Formats: sequence, structure tokens, C-alpha cells
Amino acid sequence: MYKVLLVEDEVFVRESVKEIIDWEKWGFTVIGEVGTGTEALAFIEREHPHLVITDIVMPEMDGIELLRRTREAGLSTKFVMLTCMNELNYAIQAMEYGATSYILKLSMSVGDLRNTLDKVSKELQEQERTRFHAPAAEAVLPWEQEKEFYQAFENGNTERCKLLLDAMWQRFRQGGVPLATVRHVAERLSETCHRIADQPFRAEDIMETRSIDGLLAHLADNVQRLAARLAKTTGEWTSHPEINKIIAYIHEHYEQDITVKMMARYVIMSENYVSALFRKKTGKNLIGYLHEVRINKAKAYIENTDLPIHEIGRLVGFVNDNYFIRIFKRFTNLTPSQYRELHGKGLPRKKA
Repeated sequence: MYKVLLVEDEVFVRESVKEIIDWEKWGFTVIGEVGTGTEALAFIEREHPHLVITDIVMPEMDGIELLRRTREAGLSTKFVMLTCMNELNYAIQAMEYGATSYILKLSMSVGDLRNTLDKVSKELQEQERTRFHAPAAEAVLPWEQEKEFYQAFENGNTERCKLLLDAMWQRFRQGGVPLATVRHVAERLSETCHRIADQPFRAEDIMETRSIDGLLAHLADNVQRLAARLAKTTGEWTSHPEINKIIAYIHEHYEQDITVKMMARYVIMSENYVSALFRKKTGKNLIGYLHEVRINKAKAYIENTDLPIHEIGRLVGFVNDNYFIRIFKRFTNLTPSQYRELHGKGLPRKKA
């Protein structure tokens, strides 16, 4: 039986949906009913229903936001939206986010719900058939969790890295994620850590590991080893401690607004002196060095994620898309999209 959650703030509508059809006859069972999107999100993350039938307009969190947050959590739960005639624009927007269908509340019939359940059932069956053949790693690991892991690694917080890895792997075990998918995730995480630590990466080490727990142990060992090497080099880029302090700040806060004036205040020096000293010790001007760090981060994102180009630009500190593209091309002789075509890992690509 496929599990269903009903989300509707009007109790009589919720009861109508629940009673209108023999759910089990169509292979479904209603396991929960809630009245707000906030309650629904907590329920979804806890119980992982196969299908959520939700009103679009609700207090606290509407149906579209609920769908978006569910996708951000890495869950492929099917959504069917309940809507009124004057809410059809919202329903269409929900379809763009991946909702399976929508039903008009005022004219809802047994036939409408039966046809919708039949469509959802076929999609779920197809999802089950392809689950063990396609390593859809991006569907099982929330991007925010992956991003937090990389940030912890860059900051040398190996304890936090270990906790995040344990949480990821617990999620994989509970969700029955196949070994091939977990291996794909481990490869991406390991390769990105190697890039951050400026170390060569061998995919063979990951591919030869034959169990989910083995992949976790292998990745945890890699993180410890690479973090130690990163810590050994961090802060020792030049012979001048104040320039090293600036460089360390750039590596830790590259996504934030950084100026020469700000860095001069940070190390209590004049702007002109900081600019001249930075060039003398590194052979680069400060803003040029900042751009280099940002572009290297952007390259790692492009190579190892399917994030849109404009979102990557913002993640690494560029608030203007055109400026990001121009600086990226200055360092690589390619636009971000061209770089993805050449160096991407075959992930499904969103339009830039």
C-alpha cells in the first residue's frame, strides 16, 4: 500500500477527500491528516508518505512552499494540489515544481480522484522500477546538508563533518538507498574535498568499496587525512602573518562582500600599504586573489552539482550574473555553461 497524507485546513474538505473513495481498493492508505503546511512538513520528514494531497492556500506555509521544502529535503514524495478556480495560477506553478496533478475542490468527484490516484500509482511503480538502475544521488541528499559538509571541511571542523556524514548515511539506510547511489554520493563528496585540499583524486578507491558502511568509513578516513593536510598549509601561504590572516579570511568568507578597505581595517593597516604588501607577498592583487578563490569554488560546484549557474555565482559571492560570467571566463577562457559541458559529471542539468 502506498501511504497518503492529507493536508487541508478546512476539516470538512479533508473529511470529504478521505471518505469519497475506497483508498485501499486503489492501493493507497491514508496514514495522516494535518491542517497546516508546517505540521505537514514535519510529518513528511518523519513518515515519508508516498503521496501528499494538499490544499494550495493555507496559513503558516502554503502548498507550494510545502512542495518546495519537501524537494529541498531530498524527498521525491508525489504531490496532488487541491485548489479553487481562482487559485489555478498557483496550481500551474505547483506543476512546475513537480506536482503530479491538481484537483478543483468545488467540483471534485470520485472519478477525478480515481484518475489522479491511477496516475500517481503508475508514476510510483515506474519510480520503483528505475530506482535501482539510475544513481539519482541528487534526489537523496539535500543540497543544504552537502553545502554544510563542505563548509565544515574547509573550516577544519572534522567533528562536524563526521556528524554530518553519519546523518547522511543514516538517511540512506532508512530510505533503502541502493549501494550504487550511495557510491555516487561518496565519490562526489570525496572528489570535492580533494579539490578543496588541492590533492589528486582516485575514483577507483571509491568504486572498489563494496558496502554502504565501507563507503562511510572510507570517506571519513579521507576527510580526516585531507583536513589534516589542509590545516598544515592553511595560514602559511606567505612569510607575512598579516597577509596570511587576510588570505585565511578570504578562504573562510569568500561568499561575503570583501573589499581592500575592509581587509585593511581587519589587520589595522592602511589601504595602500595592504594593497602593495599583498601584491609583493603573493604576486597578485587582493581582489584578483579573491576572484581566483571564488572561481575555484565555482568550478567545484559546477563539476559536482547540478545547481543553476546563477545560483552558483551567488554561492561564491557574485551578486551580478553577468559579472560572474565575465570573471569566470577571464580565469578559464570558458563561460560557466561551457565549462559544465566539458567538466560536468553527467548529472541532470538545470538550465543556466
